[in-house]
Amino acid sequence: MSSTPVPKRTGTFESFDGTRIYYEERGEGRPIVLCYGLACLMNHWTHQVRHFSQNYRVITFDYRGHHHSETPRDHKNLGVDALVGDMHALVEHLQLKQASFWGHSYGVQLLLRYYDLHPEKVRNMVFINGFASNPIRGMFGAVLGPETITKVFRAFQQGYALAPAPLTAAWRAAVLNPISIPLAALAGGFNLGLTSMKDIEVYARGVAALDLEIFMKLFEEMMDYDGSAVLDKIDVPVLVVSGSKDGVTPPSHQVAMAQRIRNAELLRVPYGSHCTQLDLPEFVNLRAEKFLHEHMFN
Repeated sequence: MSSTPVPKRTGTFESFDGTRIYYEERGEGRPIVLCYGLACLMNHWTHQVRHFSQNYRVITFDYRGHHHSETPRDHKNLGVDALVGDMHALVEHLQLKQASFWGHSYGVQLLLRYYDLHPEKVRNMVFINGFASNPIRGMFGAVLGPETITKVFRAFQQGYALAPAPLTAAWRAAVLNPISIPLAALAGGFNLGLTSMKDIEVYARGVAALDLEIFMKLFEEMMDYDGSAVLDKIDVPVLVVSGSKDGVTPPSHQVAMAQRIRNAELLRVPYGSHCTQLDLPEFVNLRAEKFLHEHMFN
């Protein structure tokens, strides 16, 4: 589905602790705020930005420590509450009374926390390949098991503390290795038969550019945060999108969320990987468009 690109407006603002946060806007009308996953980048929303900016005001932003946004001086200000604080500062900066909030993967955890703190700002939400609590349960088909994955992560942390420079170099080399892309696809991260290789390569470069210390800090926060209790509080419409081939955050996560949210609609996407919005953008966009028409203006 082709559409004419809408001009981009960019800006920055100071968040609660003085950290400068970068954002982009396209289009006019009712606002949609897009939140990507851990160590991801705005490119993950490229098809949604292009489609929805034709009729909506689409807003994307970089998390602190990611890409165009600054890293906080105090690394204690890295975590769910800090990122949610940035999101609210963005909403206040842009003087948004309410918005539709969309999250992909880790972005769903952030939206749960945001709704918990600022429900009056949320018109509706779209959760794509998300989870409420520690996602390593069932990750990669549970071949390794959550305890093993946790042990591997802890060992990685310890190795970084002892030799940060060599481990950072090894991490970047591994991420940028050509074999990493088919391995990520095999694990359910992408569907190589559907997702543009260019989009995957952009993502790989973005991951490699991220400070490894920041990634580990946020990954630990992701494992520790549990937004399950928030699910029972949600009283706005929510579209939960699940990819049938997602090996990173399997469909069981999305089904569990949809069952606990009173106003949830579950969309199962055949052949969808962990990035269904990249795999089958027209399918996802058309269903999300219907959702917005039903729940944005009424």
